[in-house]
Amino acid sequence: MRCVLLAALACAVLLLGGCASTPAPPGAQVDEARLAAAAVPGRATRASVLAALGPTHKVAFDNGMEVWLYQIPRGGDRFAEFVILFDRNGLVSKTRRREP
Repeated sequence: MRCVLLAALACAVLLLGGCASTPAPPGAQVDEARLAAAAVPGRATRASVLAALGPTHKVAFDNGMEVWLYQIPRGGDRFAEFVILFDRNGLVSKTRRREP
């Protein structure tokens, strides 16, 4: 199961990798402290993350899992990526930050 989660997360990061260099849609750029507080694995849900951070890029998988991508402004036109993996029940399963 862990391998499937990691593979899904890796696929989503690769699919959305090009998004790091272009500005995200409104709501997708979020302060790092807000991201960490809103996306607590095992506790946060899709609804709570959406309420706290707003809409963003999403990738849904056939198995019911979903990945959301937010950007953390790093100055100029640079952004770090913050990826949230939701399990089939809509709970945050894992998060990952990738610097520019």
